[in-house]
Amino acid sequence: MLKIGVFGAGHLGKIHMQQWREVEGAHLVGFFDPDDAQAEIAIAKYAVPRFTDMEKLIAAVDAVDIVSPTTSHYNIAKICLQNGKHLFIEKPLSHTLEEGKELVQMVKEANVKCQVGHVERYNPAYLALGDQTLQPMFIEAHRLAQFNPRGTDVSVILDLMIHDIDIVLSLVKSPVKRISASGVAVLSETADIANARIEFDNGCVANLTSSRISLKNMRKLRLFQRDAYIGIDFLDKKTEVIRLKEEGMPPGMMDFPLELANGDTKIISVQNPEVAPINAIRMELTEFAASIVHDRPVRVSVYDGYQAMDVAHQVLKKMSLHAELHNV
Repeated sequence: MLKIGVFGAGHLGKIHMQQWREVEGAHLVGFFDPDDAQAEIAIAKYAVPRFTDMEKLIAAVDAVDIVSPTTSHYNIAKICLQNGKHLFIEKPLSHTLEEGKELVQMVKEANVKCQVGHVERYNPAYLALGDQTLQPMFIEAHRLAQFNPRGTDVSVILDLMIHDIDIVLSLVKSPVKRISASGVAVLSETADIANARIEFDNGCVANLTSSRISLKNMRKLRLFQRDAYIGIDFLDKKTEVIRLKEEGMPPGMMDFPLELANGDTKIISVQNPEVAPINAIRMELTEFAASIVHDRPVRVSVYDGYQAMDVAHQVLKKMSLHAELHNV
């Protein structure tokens, strides 16, 4: 039985505690959180023991799930790694790039499993694409949310856009060539709405927009490649693939002819891959546990988490330069 300890009993921490109770082969030993009010809620709701000494919790488990505020990730992870514990760290990996770089090295030296919680990699609408060949040359992402004070300790880039940055980096697999960005702080001390354009060496361009002051929620990603348009709705769990129909392809939800200027006729196939009813958080925690038990690579490595942070911080830097140039 894999013994798990959770750091953080806030909104997401409670969700993780609930899901760990459903992961086969895992036993939730306890949690640590200095906030008495949050701790009492977690104890009452999940009957999970509270540890008031973080090092005692670390000593009692095989793996630690860090769901505490981002500013605390590095200090907790460092102690865990010094004690040879496997780690699940909620995104973003750490508060600063320097901390992130150190964690990458420490994980390597400790020779343990470390997964970063970029949960959209497990979104059923994204997983529905299965083994389809994805070679996008233009990507457009919109991640819009209604205002919530939770999470405003960091900019909208590290709060929301980093999800799409991670997805884009996992899809494109090419070095970043150029970044331009702009953003505005409206209700908090950091940017609440932002746009970033990321250009890659292979010619792909990604245009990302994130806002946490919208009237409605939206989480959509659109991929354009030579043979297809692919739309992913992370919020409503829907996926659409539109491509030229080739011989041997299964019938789509809708196939229609398109007459070209030269007189040729092509068949456009609209397909909606089946989206399985998956609990993304439970799946990422289950996979993390399995990676430890069966010594398998994790889906989102500590280096993946660092790369997403690196690009996010480049976006933040470009936003600052843009604001200075335009006296925003």
